[in-house]
Amino acid sequence: MSTTEVFINGLGLIGSSLARAIKKKNEEIVITAADKDKDTLDYAIANKIIDRAAGNLAAVKTADIIILATPVDQIVTTLHELSKMQLKKDAIVTDVGSTKQTVLKAAKELIQPNVTFIGGHPMAGSHKTGVTAGRVDLFENAFYFLVAPKAKDKQIEKLQLLLQETNVKWFEVDASTHDKLVGQISHLPHIIAATLVNRTQDEFADSPLGMKMAAGGFKSITRIASSDPDMWSAILKTNTTILTTQLAKYQQQLSEVQDDLKNGNQENLYNLFFQAKNSRDKLSNQKKYILPDFYDLFVNIPDKVGAIARVTQLLACNKINLVNLQILEIREEIDGILQLTFMKEIDYEKAKRILLSQGYQIVKGE
Repeated sequence: MSTTEVFINGLGLIGSSLARAIKKKNEEIVITAADKDKDTLDYAIANKIIDRAAGNLAAVKTADIIILATPVDQIVTTLHELSKMQLKKDAIVTDVGSTKQTVLKAAKELIQPNVTFIGGHPMAGSHKTGVTAGRVDLFENAFYFLVAPKAKDKQIEKLQLLLQETNVKWFEVDASTHDKLVGQISHLPHIIAATLVNRTQDEFADSPLGMKMAAGGFKSITRIASSDPDMWSAILKTNTTILTTQLAKYQQQLSEVQDDLKNGNQENLYNLFFQAKNSRDKLSNQKKYILPDFYDLFVNIPDKVGAIARVTQLLACNKINLVNLQILEIREEIDGILQLTFMKEIDYEKAKRILLSQGYQIVKGE
């Protein structure tokens, strides 16, 4: 039985995490990777994340499965290049791009018989980037969208088997539905967060306090504004039609709020928050169809040296995986709020139980 060969173009957070999952599935699978950064390839080889490093796409010719894990605009360029190459018979080409209509259009150029394209998008990420941030469990319990209008079941199953150790929830969808969905729940929120941060910065440009006063709700709602600008400008460029429509609807609703404020329409303002609260609260109760979220725990901590270290030490001693922490609000001599973020519900529940047993006050969890 011949050895499966995989080619990965792009060894950032997503690409390197998929490589790790593939190796966990079967160490005998040969992974060749290309990346614009030589240090990234050297690290991947040294840490046995991949078997071979490639300087270009030539190595795809012998690959059984080709994974395109670069930004969307580069994925499109790579698909153009692959369309001019002779690929292996029965090869599968897939991607991890955040938009699908643009990618599927480019993939139509892969006219070689017995070569299948399967669009993919794992709904997972991290505040960390690069090959060193990759990990096997990055995608665990996350939805992994598949957009494969021409793929046969056996080809989809072959890709799913290769990525079995990601432990994702597979979800097949058409390209337009995918782009509309991620536009509303991911792309639009990034635009709103970035705009709010910039508008606030401008508003307080001449204030000695300015952004230094931002805490609590402001930091929570704008956290995603810290995302990679190169990546997000590229993503938005490939979903412009849907996003312009969604932005117009959002702006219309903001205009209605503005009118209600001017006219003193308290009932409409109340309904705005009432409906939003009901919809947001339901997210915590849905299990089957919502996209997975991180689990956040909010803990009161005293304004004392070593207070945060004691919390993280408790979690570490109990082997609880903490993916992020953030101080939401703290003032001198007053308790602050520490936000702890977990990827798995089991870690969240265990942390909550341990912290309560140690006398910590849990403000809320979601």
